Amino acid sequence: MTKYTRADLGWSDHFARQLTEEDAPFVPARISEVHRSQLVALSEAGEMRLIPTDSAGAYAVGDWVLTDGTSAIRRLVPVTDLHRRAAGHAVGAQRMAANVDTVGLVTSCNADFNVARLERYLALALASNALPLVILTKADICDDPDSYRRQAERLSPLVTAIAVNAKDPEDVARLNAWCSNAKTLALLGSSGVGKTTLRNALTGEAEATQTVREDDAKGRHTTTHRALRPTMSGGWLIDTPGMRELQLSGTSDGLEELFDDIETLAAQCKFSNCAHASEPGCAVKAALKDGTLDQARFDRWQKLRREDQHNSESIAAARARQKSFGRVVKEAVSTKSRYKRGYED
Repeated sequence: MTKYTRADLGWSDHFARQLTEEDAPFVPARISEVHRSQLVALSEAGEMRLIPTDSAGAYAVGDWVLTDGTSAIRRLVPVTDLHRRAAGHAVGAQRMAANVDTVGLVTSCNADFNVARLERYLALALASNALPLVILTKADICDDPDSYRRQAERLSPLVTAIAVNAKDPEDVARLNAWCSNAKTLALLGSSGVGKTTLRNALTGEAEATQTVREDDAKGRHTTTHRALRPTMSGGWLIDTPGMRELQLSGTSDGLEELFDDIETLAAQCKFSNCAHASEPGCAVKAALKDGTLDQARFDRWQKLRREDQHNSESIAAARARQKSFGRVVKEAVSTKSRYKRGYED
């Protein structure tokens, strides 16, 4: 069994500062897998299976927890936290990964490349406080991969983009800079864009891959759950299942960073609550009119802001309802207990 030091696992002063005297009996461990009834974690003692003391959804791959060897006693506050609105009809946030240094947003140099979807991923990555890295795969079967790279980097000065042939280990090795020296790289993207192929090259594993449909360049799911895996360059990789649905929630900071050009213009509007529709003195409308601001980019900005605000408010309301219901149940139990004691007396 491979053993790691805390430093190997990504431990830092950020986590050390959270420890108290009461934590002395417990040891830190980093979560490598999250299941419904148990957590798989890595520590200096090796791999361990822990019983969660909170709901499974409270944990994310990459989290640090304190453990007595059997249970996850306490989760430490992460440095970075990737989350989205949970898929489906349920109203709630879903934690995707934690303590990630770089989020690798994987897309292909083909019909899968979609600026609007890429902006969603970028907003999520920036809101988590991790560095965004756009990884363009299938560069070997594209006539001009640099055109895709330029499109990605034009979205924000914060974006670095790299085009690779995922099937060439030497080419993929250019990603080692983001997943070496205990640093963690998380891969996000649609199915069929080559995340598993990248994972195999970076970790030395031999996970099976799926083919891509010829008509729309869409792929099939290969990775079925998130997992933290060591890379051959001395870092860590979190591969995630392909996402068909990515709704933003709590990512307003990320949107502000991604659309900094529009936010700067909005701050110059005559009215602080300008809706950029029919108000006089609107700097955004002026930029749209003279062509310095692209209409499609402005429309995407407005759409993502509305979505993020709606989902954030929905989740906040759902949490408030849950707390209210919890208080009602607690009061009912307390009343019943008092009544029972009075009856028995």
